[in-house]
Amino acid sequence: MSHPIKILAIYKFVDQPDFESLKAPLAEFCCGRGIRGTLLVAPEGINGTVAGTPGAIDELVGWLSDGNVFGGRFRGAEIKYSFADSQPFYRMKVRLKPEIVTLRAPEANPGRQVGTYVDPEDWNDLIDQDDVVVIDTRNDYEVALGTFRKAQDPHTSSFTEFKDYVASELDPQKHKKVAMFCTGGIRCEKASSYMLAQGFEEVFHLKGGILNYLEKVPQDKSLWDGECFVFDERVSVRHGLEIGDAQLCRACRQPLTPADREREAFIEGVQCHHCAGEENASKRAAAAERQRQIELAAARGEAHIGADVRKAAEERRLANTARREADRARNRKG
Repeated sequence: MSHPIKILAIYKFVDQPDFESLKAPLAEFCCGRGIRGTLLVAPEGINGTVAGTPGAIDELVGWLSDGNVFGGRFRGAEIKYSFADSQPFYRMKVRLKPEIVTLRAPEANPGRQVGTYVDPEDWNDLIDQDDVVVIDTRNDYEVALGTFRKAQDPHTSSFTEFKDYVASELDPQKHKKVAMFCTGGIRCEKASSYMLAQGFEEVFHLKGGILNYLEKVPQDKSLWDGECFVFDERVSVRHGLEIGDAQLCRACRQPLTPADREREAFIEGVQCHHCAGEENASKRAAAAERQRQIELAAARGEAHIGADVRKAAEERRLANTARREADRARNRKG
């Protein structure tokens, strides 16, 4: 089955003191081809996720690899593709940042040193070893949706807190083997560089991240439980990179499972149990007004910005759920 939209997740750590000069040509190239999403450009490299027609995305990848403006700096970047029936983004943004993944630790430089990459096919054997500490380097709201069995949750709300976790919970003299993972590979690559700088001897990280694992490792052999949060209107994916069941709270942006949406505090488009307190009243008011505008636009037969994207994502989610239920029914009948 072919899909009209191709999604590109890309990153590469590379020194580029001229990073500011890249914003305009990147934006012009992508906007001229109907590509949407976000690209972050920093002195340490590039990172982002964008989507467009397969031809446009292939053209972008070729240009990043061989375009004269880049001088080959992005050749060999970590690239991950997925597909969708509709555009998961509704604008194109190129942002200049101090770091492509913020840790605020100058000693963490993947361009100088990085841990050992582990292919998805070899990941299970590694994390099954008793002397390996397995760490989920993502934030707490991401871990809540799903993680690997045996993985430690650092309970961080931002990546900068990872340094405190390492200082308080890990010891280079005691923890000789550490295996880390994240969504697409970029965060744990930087984390591995940081831990090597702190004196840890053997540091491993999952090549291509959870997304690569969910695509390549069959579900019946998987050590992954739950869904993987992604930073677009799909919200989450499961094995085979099929869209998951999670949805975002439009007030606080926390991902919500179906069980979360059954809670008494949940009001569609307005609030969830995470933000129902009085301290979040302004967020709820803004979300309520946004929801009101969406409903008014729908009543007029118009599309509110972003609403068409969310509707398409929800339609895909419902279609996938119906298909899975039909498959289970056929299996029960034998």
